[in-house]
Amino acid sequence: MTSSTTPRVLSIAGSDPSGGAGVQADLKSIAANGGYGMAAIAALTAQNTVGVTGVHVPPPEFLRLQLDTVADDIRIDAVKIGMLAEASVIDVVADWLARRRPPIVVLDPVMVATSGARLLAPAAEDALRRLLRHADVVTPNLPELAVLAGEPEASGWNDALAQAARLATEHGVRVLVTGGHLGGASSPDALVKPGGAITEFPGARLETAATHGTGCSLSSALATRRARGEAWEIAIDTAKTWLTDAMRAGSALAVGHGNGPVDHFARLHDEQPEDHAAAWWRDCADIRAQIDALPFVTSLGDGTLDRERFRSYLAQDALYLREYAKVLGRASALAPSPEEELFWARCARGCLESELQLHTSWLGAERGGCTPLSRVNRAYLDHLSAAGPDYGTIVAAVLPCFWIYRDVGERLAARSHPEHPYAAWLATYADPSFAESTMAAIRWAGLAATRTDAGGRARMARAFRLSAHHELAFFAQ
Repeated sequence: MTSSTTPRVLSIAGSDPSGGAGVQADLKSIAANGGYGMAAIAALTAQNTVGVTGVHVPPPEFLRLQLDTVADDIRIDAVKIGMLAEASVIDVVADWLARRRPPIVVLDPVMVATSGARLLAPAAEDALRRLLRHADVVTPNLPELAVLAGEPEASGWNDALAQAARLATEHGVRVLVTGGHLGGASSPDALVKPGGAITEFPGARLETAATHGTGCSLSSALATRRARGEAWEIAIDTAKTWLTDAMRAGSALAVGHGNGPVDHFARLHDEQPEDHAAAWWRDCADIRAQIDALPFVTSLGDGTLDRERFRSYLAQDALYLREYAKVLGRASALAPSPEEELFWARCARGCLESELQLHTSWLGAERGGCTPLSRVNRAYLDHLSAAGPDYGTIVAAVLPCFWIYRDVGERLAARSHPEHPYAAWLATYADPSFAESTMAAIRWAGLAATRTDAGGRARMARAFRLSAHHELAFFAQ
């Protein structure tokens, strides 16, 4: 699947007749995040915003029939799993996942509704733990995390992260632990990978009663964003930002007398920054596919790349980064807010310190000092220099260097191993801090697009795509 096509996302979950949770929320979330939603009903509930008054579980074999019938006809790009209710139902889903092997699986371990009603039989908890091995990401809140880990509920955020790390390592699954049950003004989330690597997503607590179906909505948005080609960290960040906006707008819906639903389509009424950047990313899917197919990239990934070719690449990269830092400095000088000014200045400094220090470790005294600037490199730098003096065009032009390196680096690093000759270099582009910088660069560039007019946005889109072309040429040289 390429990210230029609308992803087909299947929700396997329970139904909520009030429309705020379950498959109803999933379908809205999938559509709001750019996917085509499908649903296989695993349970029927009688519920509203106040509580759940009944649960009916159809025969598991009928769920199997739903799943096979859909999969026989329609390509499934991602699966979101929600309420499964009973062990026999979980076993059917596990068997189907093993047979069909969808490329992306996000598991929301629904156990208790927002209203407090129990939605998973205690006897099914062991079956749900076994389902973890079929998932790419599991998205528990703190009580659900404790049940999955078979431990008492974490009393603080650090304890929750440690508990998530144990669960991730034991089952070989990424754990997106959500901190909404913590007290205080903050509501952080964190992605914890097997082995303990953590990427945190800070967030302030939003004072709202529009919390019905938030877990369903987040997990289905995440599955859709990942199916659109976003790296996990970026998909989480964009899904979390979208959900925050939906929760903020939910109160205006005035649905029900309890915890009301979020407004899944709030963004239809308000332009959002990351929508622009996401459109630029989709538009260059053809270029990114060409990058992935380059012999340099494939041999770098499997470790067979000739060392002298790699050193030649790094020598040009070192020359590029020195000039790229100056362009980032220009972005900082033109930034319309102190936060943006500080961000781009830190990125410029990072190029000169962290990145070039790594190149020095590979190139020694050379560090590109005696290497002439290649024609391809000069063309890229000339393009970046010509992007100014407009702030928006500059940040759109520098963004592909963040995003494409992050995208390629994460996937290549996942294939590396301790004996891989370039593991140390690949690790820098899969590092959580680089992911955070990339997400911030996407947000700032997207925000710049909302500040300008249609002509300015067109210039930004052209600058982004042309930079992507230069990235392709840079890898290809």
